[in-house]
Amino acid sequence: MKGIVAAVPTPLDAHGAPVKDTFLEHCAWALANGCDALNILGTTGEANSLGLAHRKQVMAWAAEAFDTSRLMVGTGLTSLEDTLDLTRAAADMGYGVALVLPPFYYKPVTEEGLVAWYEALDRALGATPIEIYFYNFPQMTGLKIPADVVERLAKTHPKRFTGIKDSSGDLDYCRELVRRLPDLKVFPSSETALAEGPGAGFAGCISATVNISAPLCARLLQDPADKAVAGRVASIRADIAAHPLVPAVKYLVGRRADESAWNRVLPPFQQLDDAACGSLDRIAETL
Repeated sequence: MKGIVAAVPTPLDAHGAPVKDTFLEHCAWALANGCDALNILGTTGEANSLGLAHRKQVMAWAAEAFDTSRLMVGTGLTSLEDTLDLTRAAADMGYGVALVLPPFYYKPVTEEGLVAWYEALDRALGATPIEIYFYNFPQMTGLKIPADVVERLAKTHPKRFTGIKDSSGDLDYCRELVRRLPDLKVFPSSETALAEGPGAGFAGCISATVNISAPLCARLLQDPADKAVAGRVASIRADIAAHPLVPAVKYLVGRRADESAWNRVLPPFQQLDDAACGSLDRIAETL
């Protein structure tokens, strides 16, 4: 997997349940408008606010509708048992990649503890044919997956631990992983990293805001030296990120699709106020 990966949101009905046709319409739009792949049920997808049954339902919808080689799915929870359950289900549906958060609740988490947890997941999966990408998002989890842990697991289990999504915003961390592990697929979470070009060694990006700017991002991927496009991509991302990110992305997707299910969010998120919606409308008018 490589290139531009949209971390897709999840539309909701009035009861907080995912809405199939609306979800699939946006996934198809993203794949047709510059995205190489989709990250289903990550942070943008409100995965950790959805129950296991709804997560499996959304996983199944995507797997039935699209080529699973273009899909990855978030399966990480603090419970190893539930993580294993979702990861096995993903493999059974044909997913080749699972994005797995570290066990973030009990702290402090030692490096040995992290290694033990991921190795326990690997052992339990056994011959199950699914690759694991680490999901490093310390702003949400309260812990950073140390580069030493990533290196150790990737070297001792090279067919299982094959990539990472880094949402820390620390490109030096990403560069260090590329230096240590040239075969690891390193995905920064910001599409602005595409401007560094292939020489940076990144596999692409996995981003929430490419749900909005996918066509521009595809142009930047093709020509990283295009400073005008790079500046526009960075500006759009910054303007959207000035708002609560997940509700903002959902609002803009809903505006494109003319579908109210995108305006709903699960607690603790709140719907955007009129001022925020007006600000986002002005962003949309420039696209």
